[in-house]
Amino acid sequence: MESSPKGLLTQVTQLWNLLDDLAESDPESYEKFIQQQLKEGEKHCAAPEPQLCLQTKILKPEEKVLFINLCQWTRIPAPQSKAEPVPLSVGKPEDASETSESYTVIDVAYNPAVLKAAKDDEMEIDQLIHLTMKCIEDRYQFTLSHSYHITKTRKKGSLQRMKKNLMGIQTDSTDLSEKMKKELTLEQLRNCSVNNQDDIPQLLLPKDHIPSKQGCLIEEISSSELQVELKTPNYKLTVVEDQNGRPLRIEMKVELPGLSSVCDCDLSVSKDDLVIEVSEKYRLQVDLPEAVDTATTTAKFVTGKATLIITMPVLQ
Repeated sequence: MESSPKGLLTQVTQLWNLLDDLAESDPESYEKFIQQQLKEGEKHCAAPEPQLCLQTKILKPEEKVLFINLCQWTRIPAPQSKAEPVPLSVGKPEDASETSESYTVIDVAYNPAVLKAAKDDEMEIDQLIHLTMKCIEDRYQFTLSHSYHITKTRKKGSLQRMKKNLMGIQTDSTDLSEKMKKELTLEQLRNCSVNNQDDIPQLLLPKDHIPSKQGCLIEEISSSELQVELKTPNYKLTVVEDQNGRPLRIEMKVELPGLSSVCDCDLSVSKDDLVIEVSEKYRLQVDLPEAVDTATTTAKFVTGKATLIITMPVLQ
């Protein structure tokens, strides 16, 4: 691949002209080629998955609660041996707040094999956690507390936020052709030319359609990163009151057609609002009419009706 801006731009233009010609002259081969690239890139471009959430503290430069989401991600290569460094990807620190509490979240991703090997070994998972904290300290010039605890939930914050942080997902929705053209930017191609190209899948045209004088352009194509328009599910909110008209609890019923398991649903409740996310299907954000007690909030999923029922006691 040529590394000069002019050479890269020429290759981009040639590639898209070639694809346009293929689409017009042989639509069937074009469709097969696109599907082949999507299939081959699916595993490489799979989204990170949260596995473990840690709570600790940033001591310097400013004391603040820190949550670290440990994720598995097939895009991260596995270490070649135990003597080799463990590859990882560290997202940017993001400040957030929940009721009166403010905190920072950092997402860190490892190859699934790394987390699997450490999962059942207390000493190994402790070493991995301290490796993660040391990397964060070096990357962002933080001083972290060496004390930590593993939270009951596998992540802090929404899945969408975590994926956007680690993957840099665009928030707009376009068709495949426009999405590919949008992501095929000069800056990304320049980055590809200086990074380890062994980790980047090759975009190979069918042999019958490869011009003899044109080099192969390297670029990632993945259907998993295409954004879809999230639907707002139907819901019913009821405030249950006592005999004197004082609110006791808020009950919500949310219809989620197509959802077969509650594991696919991400529910976040704060004192003032509620957020439900189902990857690539639904998103619902509701401001609550009364302040609720998040510690005693409960939720259950009725599989037969694909309905989520949430009960939120009102703070007295």
